Amino acid sequence: MTPYDCKVSVNQSILSSLLDSSQSSSSLVGAIDQGTSSSRFLIVTSDGHMLSTAQVEFEQCFPKSSPYNDASASCVGWHEHDPFAIWDSVVSCIVKTAEELAKLGLDLTSGPFSHDTHSLIKAVGITNQRETTVCWNDRTGRLYYNAIVWDDTRTAAVADAVMSENPTTDQPAIDALRSKAGLPISSYSAGTRVRWLIDNIPQLQQDLTSPSERPHVRFGTIDTWLIYMLTGYKRSIAEMENNERLAHENGAFKTDVTNASRWLFMNLETVDWDESLVRAVCGGSTCWKKNETVDATLPVSTALPKIVPSSDESIGIIHGIPCLNMGDKLALKNVTIASVLGDQQAALFGQTCFQPGEAKCTYGTGLFLMMNTGEKPTPSTQGLLTTVAYQLRSKPPVYALEGAVAFSGSTIGWLRDRLELISSASETEALALSIPSNENMYLVPAFSGLFAPHWRPDARGCMVGLTASHTKAHIVRAALESSAYQAGEVFEAMALDSNIHLKEMRVDGGATANKFLMQFQSDILDVPVVRPEYLETTGLGAAFAAGLAVGVWSDLDEVGKMWKADKVWKSKMAATERDRCLKGWSKAVKKSLNWLDVED
Repeated sequence: MTPYDCKVSVNQSILSSLLDSSQSSSSLVGAIDQGTSSSRFLIVTSDGHMLSTAQVEFEQCFPKSSPYNDASASCVGWHEHDPFAIWDSVVSCIVKTAEELAKLGLDLTSGPFSHDTHSLIKAVGITNQRETTVCWNDRTGRLYYNAIVWDDTRTAAVADAVMSENPTTDQPAIDALRSKAGLPISSYSAGTRVRWLIDNIPQLQQDLTSPSERPHVRFGTIDTWLIYMLTGYKRSIAEMENNERLAHENGAFKTDVTNASRWLFMNLETVDWDESLVRAVCGGSTCWKKNETVDATLPVSTALPKIVPSSDESIGIIHGIPCLNMGDKLALKNVTIASVLGDQQAALFGQTCFQPGEAKCTYGTGLFLMMNTGEKPTPSTQGLLTTVAYQLRSKPPVYALEGAVAFSGSTIGWLRDRLELISSASETEALALSIPSNENMYLVPAFSGLFAPHWRPDARGCMVGLTASHTKAHIVRAALESSAYQAGEVFEAMALDSNIHLKEMRVDGGATANKFLMQFQSDILDVPVVRPEYLETTGLGAAFAAGLAVGVWSDLDEVGKMWKADKVWKSKMAATERDRCLKGWSKAVKKSLNWLDVED
């Protein structure tokens, strides 16, 4: 296993309380939070407090060239993950947590021959980066390709092809599948990644058109990959060649409704795979011409995971993670996986936005606003996504509107790593506050196009309004402000789609530590911005959903009472100044459009 630098933090006060009390009466819930750049594992107590958190980063793959791309074509915008690096990072977090807690007197591991679930860990939830797509063969255990990450832009051409294959006369081509799937046809969906793999990977094409191998092809988002690996069994050494890494075997092949709703394959009304949608996205591939005796689309019943509720005690049983530094002990042995949620839906759940009209904004690599719209999907006419917020077992699904922005925290990373204007993101607040305004300079971070509410893949990043008097501080301030402006655009689109003007915005993510950004966000939205006590709302949401499934908490009301506000920012900006800022941003966005020609 690759050595990862895993950082574990334990709340000593909570640990002491657990050790002093009768452990048999205590309940803990674990959560795996698998993100774009790192993985986390956290443990939550029955009163909603964080006992421990562990985090480890993993390698990002940005191919410079590819045998699956024209020799003269650029791979700029390609972004991949090694699925085994993701798996190793999750395992590292779990193992390091178990080892650290054991050193401090709380042993949560089991022996290899134990058949009992450990009394303290009642369940584990999973939350994950969405749309990132993995493909493997469950008979051989071999991966067909790296995971294609959600922000990868190679699938823009796929989206164009799907639109041309599904012509419409009464609506824009991008909306041809929206009435069923709730999504535009864009590079953003998992379905376009599936189509790219089918179009380009020879071994996958061979297996999909082979009657004997076709039933063994598996596609999944990261939640599916983790469920499969956690519940499966390690293969024998005899099956491996040259130390080749193979997926486990006989794992549960499942996903939940929130992740499934991001494929462009799921019908929002039936919350099940829709073969007409699958055929619309994948049916036009030239792959099927290799053997015309097989059906010219994916075998839905075998290639796609079973869709289950987000909170459900029967998702799968973990076989145990070996803790090599603890002898033959296993972590999480026989613990049930009781929840799965896409990362943004998990954050909505962790922010306890259980009522229609309640919303949150997560500031991460990208920026994601999501609003609960109740038990009926709300079609969007403003460039938003209609998606599933969550589903509790034996309950109808709850829907949401979402606006996704590709570049938020990653814009600050660009300033640090590419322009080298800063050495740390923590420097940005002081730099932004060192000047009184942006002095009419704007930065539009459309590095791979604009997502919601514009959906313009032809846009590219730009800085406008520059004069000789602008400094590094202005660029940094403009970068921070761009997140707030983009959130404001989505916020307004939500109000128009839902006819609800939000009364507050609950926020989470690393950037909420930046006081300048949070105040500017409230100024632009003209509503209070509320940061919760615990910023790990994504993992917390997965833990809450898992605990609900196994009875740690009785209902949503009990969960909602555990949410607490830490800080509230209220707007201080005059309406005239707000209008001036928004007008300037609108002009800047227009300058970023039509930059990428079709032939490019």
